[in-house]
Formats: sequence, structure tokens, C-alpha cells
Amino acid sequence: MRDGFNLSTVFSTVAAAVPDQEVLVWRERRLTYAEMEQRVQGLAHFLVAAGLGVHAERSTLAGHESGQDHLGLYLRNGNEYLEGMIAGYRARVAPFNVNYRYVDDELRYLLRDARTTALIYHAEFAPAVARIRAELPDLRVLVQVADDSGHPLLDGAVAYEDAVATPAPSAGMPEPSGDDLFVLYTGGTTGMPKGVLWRNDDIYVTSMGGTPFGTNEPFTSYEQIAAAAVAAQGGMRTLMALPFMHGAAQWSTFHLITNGGAVVLPHDVRSFDAGDVLTTAVRERCISLPIVGDAMARPIIDEIRTGRHDLSGLAAINNGSAPLTPSVRDTLLELLPHLIILDAAGSSETGLQLSSMSLKGMEAATATFTPVPTTTVVDDLMTRTLEPGEGGGWLAQRGRVPLGYLGDAEKTARTFPVIDGVRYSIPGDRADLLADGAIRLLGRDGVTINSGGEKIFVEEVERALATHPAVRDVVVVGRPSERWGSEPVAVVQLAEGAEASDDDLVAAAAEHVARYKLPKAVVRVPLVERSPSGKADYRWAKARALETLETQGVPGAVESVTS
Repeated sequence: MRDGFNLSTVFSTVAAAVPDQEVLVWRERRLTYAEMEQRVQGLAHFLVAAGLGVHAERSTLAGHESGQDHLGLYLRNGNEYLEGMIAGYRARVAPFNVNYRYVDDELRYLLRDARTTALIYHAEFAPAVARIRAELPDLRVLVQVADDSGHPLLDGAVAYEDAVATPAPSAGMPEPSGDDLFVLYTGGTTGMPKGVLWRNDDIYVTSMGGTPFGTNEPFTSYEQIAAAAVAAQGGMRTLMALPFMHGAAQWSTFHLITNGGAVVLPHDVRSFDAGDVLTTAVRERCISLPIVGDAMARPIIDEIRTGRHDLSGLAAINNGSAPLTPSVRDTLLELLPHLIILDAAGSSETGLQLSSMSLKGMEAATATFTPVPTTTVVDDLMTRTLEPGEGGGWLAQRGRVPLGYLGDAEKTARTFPVIDGVRYSIPGDRADLLADGAIRLLGRDGVTINSGGEKIFVEEVERALATHPAVRDVVVVGRPSERWGSEPVAVVQLAEGAEASDDDLVAAAAEHVARYKLPKAVVRVPLVERSPSGKADYRWAKARALETLETQGVPGAVESVTS
């Protein structure tokens, strides 16, 4: 095992162990592990034959540097995304996620920042690629995936299915390493996206199945992985409604792969259709459903209430990346009392850090989690770790953490400091370390509002507002204030047909948070915009709030209630 586990070799190991089991189901497409392995091998041949691979080994590089070619995956969900990921690792090329909702300027920034040398993209995105390709000096390999958009193959591009059929290069294939990069771009909802660089071995062990569920001891060999896949007797079937471009979806998928399980995609991969999701989950006998917060949970609740779906076979809802409000979690357990709701927390820069489990009658405390052994809280000055019961500071991860941010030595040094000789990842989440060792997550410091010297964590206020039954979705942001420096504003989407005054919404929130945390204004929108993964887009929300309030020419409709 060269320098630890490599994700390509993990897949080929499982494929050899359980070749005839299904790995991906989408519409009429049913791929077994053996079939996907063959397709991955052909695509890896193509990448190597195109001259892509490693140009400098990890041992010669600083943490923020890459010695590999970078392969952008500009794709919606489908087998091509997984094949592109795994083939990249096999060719010693570093694949990375591309947000398919980006406009030209955002896409240009991302592909330049990643120094993209190869791009696999769906044909529907061909016009966007054509508009900016001349401005991407490193881009030399284009692979186009056919879809129903009708866009022809771009000049110089290779059809995906032709690339998959590439024979082995005469010079042979490279040997993947555990040191090879896993690259995950952050969402960019609070700032510009940054490429987080992980070693394959580290991300696999911390977050992608390399440590068996329920233990703290990682696998020690590929032989162990093969044995586990066989022992799982078909593994778990999971309905994957999250986009693969989101780290949580990639992490969940490799957890499944490690145990020989199957990823099932809903029929519609362009939008979230709760009816389609549940219909597909029932038909394919899926026992788990990953979601991201209330934005996905609320439509699922509405669909469950129709009574059209027999969900007795659904055992777990796995929530991550955005919190479930207590009322939404309680409703899910009321409708499906046999469910287990698993909440997980982490980030692109830390991997999985925290978890909690809720059963009917045994609901976990709000935003309170059990940490993995390598997660802790450090003091405000980042000089020491806190002891249980000491209170608040920065959520931190030690041990297997990323190498750095691609091309950014300064931010790498800030986010991954060394404390008492140990390197930590501290991306900016605030948390309390409780007396029993549990951690209460407060929120990302980058979207925290400092109002009159008091810190207001927007996620706490969002949860409070979401207790009002009329609220379908809500994002809280700060705006400038002459009196307080900054003050909270709620951007609210009401449920269809629901009515509630601003005072009603604020009064509901006042039952759960202190008065100084209550929004000074409420901005109503027909739809709260979120990323395809369900994460809040705070940049959009702040722009919409400021634009609306400036148009109104008033400081806020509920000023007198909340001052």
C-alpha cells in the first residue's frame, strides 16, 4: 500500500470482491462494480494517453502546492461523475468539483484558480465552456458527456463514450499513491471559493469510509476492505439527492462503496423533486436518504403527508452541512416514528467532526454533537485547547487534516496553525465545549453579526424564526447600523398560502433567543436561494436584503419591536 489508501484502489478492490453487485442505479441504467471498473479503466487510459498526471511528487511540495494536473468535473449527477473522479485518481490526476450553477465570471475564476488542464462537462454546459475556453491558458483536454440538450460536440473535444473506450497506453499506467490529491472547492457562499487539498489517504480515513462506522480504528489493508465489502452482503442502498459536486455527497458515496453498496439517483437530477425522490427510494428499496437541512426536509415532509409512499423500508435520514430545526426534526419523527435521524457536521477543511442521533422520544439536543476523538475546541487566540466545561472558542480538528489551500500560502498558514507542536485545522466555526465533552456548534464566524459588541450567530436566529409554522425557509444576515455597528435582518420565504406579520415572526423567535438577537427587519422573498446542495447563500441574501431595504427607504418594519 503506497503511502496509504488511494480512492482508485479502494474502488478496484471492492469491484474485484463484489463484481456483480450494483454500484449505481439511474433511470434504466444499472451499473455493476465490474462494469463501472471497466469504464473507469478506459477513462484513466485516456487521461494518461493525453499526457496528464503527476509532474512533482508530494514530498517536494509545500502544503498549498500541487504537482498534479487538475481535472474539472462540470457535471450533474450521473455515473460519469463517479467515473471521472475514480479515473482521475487512477491516472494520478486531481479531479475537483465545479458548481454547475456558476455564471461565466464565477466559472472563469474557478477554472483559472484551479489551473485546470482537463474538463469533463455535460453537453448542456458546452456553450459556457465555449465562451471562456480561450481565457483558460492551461486547459488542453475537453471531454463532453452527451445529454438531451442538443448541443454539438465542441471543436477539439472528445466524446465521453469514446474516451471510456480508450485502450491501455503502450507505456503502461502509473501507480496511484495515498499522497495523491483529493481536491474539494469550498462553496463560496461567504467568499471566493478555495481549493482545499487533502491527501487521498487522509480524506478516506477521516470521512469516506476508511474508518468503519461505529469505530475509531481505520482499516489497515485493502484486504480488510475487500473482506468488509463481502461481509456486508450487498451493502446499503442509498437514495442520493445531493449533487456529487458537494463534498458530503462524495463522502457518503465512498462510505457506500467501501461496503459494496449502491447509489440510487432520482429520475430528475436537475432539480429537487421530493415526490420523485421518495418514489425512487421506495422502488429501489433504499434504506437511507442523505439531506441538507430544512431546505430539503420540508418538501419531503409535505410529500410524506400525501400518504402516497410506503416508507416502512426507509431506516435513516442522514443530515449534514446545514442544521435541521427542532420542529422539522420532530415532524419527521412524528410522521415516521421508526426512523433514525443522524446529524453530522464538518467542513471541506476538516472532514467529518461531529455527529448526533435522534429517535422518536430520544431527540438530540439542538446543535449539540458528539465529537470524533480528533475534534476539540481551542481558545480565541488559538494558543491552547480548552478543557470540557471551559466554554467557547474555535472548533478545531487535529491529526489527519488538509495540506492547505491551492495556491494560497497565507490562508493556509492561518487556517492550519500549529499549537503546541500539533497542526490543526481551524476554518472559522465557533463552538462551546460542554462539561460532558459534547460540543455545541454556534456557527461560522464569517457570517456572525457583531451587534453592539455582542456576537449573534445567524444559524441560531434562523432556527428560532423557523419555529413559526408559516416560515418555509429563512436566512439571516447583517446590515450596517449607526447605533449597533451591525444588526440582523431576516430574509424569509413563507409557506405557500401562509400569512404572518413581521411582528408575528419576531414574536415566535423571541421565545427562543434573547431580544438583542432578534431581526431588526424582515425581508420577504418568493424563494430563498440556496446552493444545489441546500447550503445557505449568504452573499445572495445580504445583497437582496440591502437592496430591498434601500428601496423601501426605511430602517425596518419591526424596528420598534426589536430595539
